[in-house]
Amino acid sequence: MKSIAKADVAGKRVLVRADLNVPVRDGKITDITRIERFLPTVKDLLERGAKVIIMSHFGRPKGKNVPDMSLLPVAQKLAHLLKDKHLLNAKVRFAENCIGPAAQKAVGELENGQVALLENLRYHEGEEANDEAFAKELAQLGDIYVNDAFSCSHRAHASTHAIAWNLPAYVGPSMKAELDALSAALDTPKRPTAAIVGGAKVSTKIPVLTNLAKKMDMLVIGGGMANTFMFAQGMNIGKSLCEPDFADEVHKIFTAAKESGCKILLPVDVVVADEFKEGAHNVTYDSVDVPADETGMILDAGPKTVDMYKEHLQQCETILWNGPLGAFEIKPFGVATFELAREAARLSRENGLISVAGGGDTVAALNTAGVSEDFTYISTAGGAFLEWLEGRELPGGVALEIGN
Repeated sequence: MKSIAKADVAGKRVLVRADLNVPVRDGKITDITRIERFLPTVKDLLERGAKVIIMSHFGRPKGKNVPDMSLLPVAQKLAHLLKDKHLLNAKVRFAENCIGPAAQKAVGELENGQVALLENLRYHEGEEANDEAFAKELAQLGDIYVNDAFSCSHRAHASTHAIAWNLPAYVGPSMKAELDALSAALDTPKRPTAAIVGGAKVSTKIPVLTNLAKKMDMLVIGGGMANTFMFAQGMNIGKSLCEPDFADEVHKIFTAAKESGCKILLPVDVVVADEFKEGAHNVTYDSVDVPADETGMILDAGPKTVDMYKEHLQQCETILWNGPLGAFEIKPFGVATFELAREAARLSRENGLISVAGGGDTVAALNTAGVSEDFTYISTAGGAFLEWLEGRELPGGVALEIGN
């Protein structure tokens, strides 16, 4: 992929695909993380004299103009943040459409060092259909195309895929940083390596677990999916969340791990609660000693498990984390997740551990534990992060490699 960092952008119309699909409530943005992560890209291009045209989707309007899914609040927030960075020339023009006269007018009025944000791409069916005609209309607005939206690059949409055949195509700094971090954790890691994989269901992560079992030195299993692993090994799990129909898939993962020399770690003790609610009465059992008639549910890993996982992490040079170890969102069932997160953060801070994490619940858990700043890299991507863990090619990345 060609990096936009090496391109001559002065005086050029640089058409940038970003992911500004931020949470909005009552017309107000409730989390500006994605905008803040994108700001350095905008700042760099503006300082190099580019005319920056930003395009993004927002929500799922299904090809229709839905006022509640307008990017206007994002344009206003972007302008405010750019002003805070003293980019006073960076007036943000908002185009009420992403193609046609409105878009052409907004772009045509840009001076060097100014910004235009186009209206929601998904107001047009051609976006999600990866329509070539729609991509060509978008391309007419720019001289150079930049994909800076890793989190959208698992989709073959017009603004991430088809457009790359219509303009000189480059990878943006945010997407490049993400690709570099993820590659360092999975493709060319410093060893030993460990993947911590949690979450509710094995069924949603079979491809992820299968791929990681072939590439990692250790695979730490947590969350509800650990129950299915324990069930597959003949352990009692009470009325815990479990997917018995996937026991055969679990055995295949064990086989794949054994063939590649990957050690699978499961909880050696578990916290069993009477019900799924905050403060529920709970008892800690060794995993092999959960009573056969136990009517409770496993909601967290126990202290022996945490100590064991910590010992293994201390042997590692690289860790990859996706999914919590328990029901961290309700007290007191986040103990295992938070303690292991703090240990990973300490090892990153003091020992140079390369720690890469991603996934919505994972990011929320690390934020709650107060350790996000200490991790080497945290991905805000959802589907793209999981597909990358599965070892799948991302259409947006492929387009940059073989497009125009």
